[in-house]
Amino acid sequence: MAERRRPAIAARTRAAGKPSRAGALDRRGFIVRSGAAILTLTAADFAFGASLLAVRVWPAPDYTRVTLESDTALSARHFLVDNPPRVVIDIPQLELSAQLRELIGKVRADDPYIAGVRVGQHQPGVVRLVIDLKQPTAPEVFSLQPVAAYQHRLVFDLHPTREPDPLLALLREREPLRTPPRSAQPSEDAASAVNDALGEFIGGLPQGERETGSRPGAAGDGKASRSAGRPRPGEVAGPDARGGSPGAVMQASPPPGSTPRDTRRAEAPPPAANAPQRATDRIIVIALDPGHGGEDPGAIGPSGLQEKQVVLSIARRLRERLEQLPNVRVMMTRDSDFFVPLGERVRKARRVQADLFVSIHADAFMNPQARGASVFALSQSGASSTAARWMAQRENAADLVGGVNAATKDQSVLRTLLDMSTTAQIRDSLRLGREVLSHMGQVGRLHKGQVEQAGFAVLKAPDIPSILVETGFISNPEEEAKLADAQYQERIADALLAGIRRYFDRNPPLARQRAL
Repeated sequence: MAERRRPAIAARTRAAGKPSRAGALDRRGFIVRSGAAILTLTAADFAFGASLLAVRVWPAPDYTRVTLESDTALSARHFLVDNPPRVVIDIPQLELSAQLRELIGKVRADDPYIAGVRVGQHQPGVVRLVIDLKQPTAPEVFSLQPVAAYQHRLVFDLHPTREPDPLLALLREREPLRTPPRSAQPSEDAASAVNDALGEFIGGLPQGERETGSRPGAAGDGKASRSAGRPRPGEVAGPDARGGSPGAVMQASPPPGSTPRDTRRAEAPPPAANAPQRATDRIIVIALDPGHGGEDPGAIGPSGLQEKQVVLSIARRLRERLEQLPNVRVMMTRDSDFFVPLGERVRKARRVQADLFVSIHADAFMNPQARGASVFALSQSGASSTAARWMAQRENAADLVGGVNAATKDQSVLRTLLDMSTTAQIRDSLRLGREVLSHMGQVGRLHKGQVEQAGFAVLKAPDIPSILVETGFISNPEEEAKLADAQYQERIADALLAGIRRYFDRNPPLARQRAL
């Protein structure tokens, strides 16, 4: 661009009676000085390229993101090279600078995808980045318009070429799996391992009951009520084929020689000899969703405390507590500081067939005096309050701040997913929300005494009871100080654990259909 504009500049200086090469350019003020004459140019007359404002690297098991933030928009061309694998990126209208060289030092040794970065001036006005890879990747390169505190961003996302199966990984965390046959194809190995794991650890329904007694699977239609077949309050859940009861799945294992806290197993009458038996003593999968992350810091408190840091810490503490329960597995939508799009958070929970989805936040409000914890469920008919609507709009804008490559997303599929929410899901979400809210009220002040509802995109899994917990207002100086305190975070995790356990005690999970 600069090359094309130089003739126009030369013509203008000659018209002023001065030779074009006699002057000097001030790149900041766009001033040409030549003898006694001064000619002022605009940005349209001459382009010196973009100035980098920041470079950032966000490594994570899901993918690694590299971001170049600049004062004007950048574009890039990229291609892959094998042996060894690397991504070569050419960025025109950019000069090699000290800030760009900082990218080399920002690569961490534990980055799962990037082994190193090299930068150089490929040709005048073109910078070349070479990203040496630890494994083959499927790179995405896209640009983002200015939003919030960010200027123009050029983003490189390095995704694995083959996405691991999250349900298989979840089962392998605490249980050994049988090694699949070596002769099977890789995709068959994964499917076989999942089937073996599910067959061993997840109770299934007898053949005659599969059509009516189980909730939908990961790709379920969302039409069946998750409450169908649950015992009413005061009733005793029937035993399963192994003698277990669904109400016992959230009970911690008693020490040897002690009396179990849940005595319903011994009190339940034995089933008839020819009666079909329902296996409901199974693992429970809970999806924890620490909000924001990576490029999206979330709300920021008066002293600079970031929401993404607080909620990740609380989620880790809650996971530690949940995983001490015998039949519980926890999937976290993120376990480090990286951004996860809202739709991807929902998809992750559905892929592991989660029984619950709990999104954890610490939001801000226009009024710094706002305080107290809140619990939200989804609403299909509008927000329950002005504040709930405002918070939902803020949270739903996370994709703009965090940065999503809209060109690669099937928007029609995403809209379909987010419109599939059912009345049964919302009803169960409200039940879960009331249990959690009652225990959060024992930790500190509540913003509202009842579960609120709004159109949060992250709560729209059609077949998973889902709540969003605002642990407090980080915009309030007093609550910001509490949220930064480790002991206060422990108390919040205890309250969330108590609410979840109480929910399952009153709403035992249904038997999960065995993978075929």
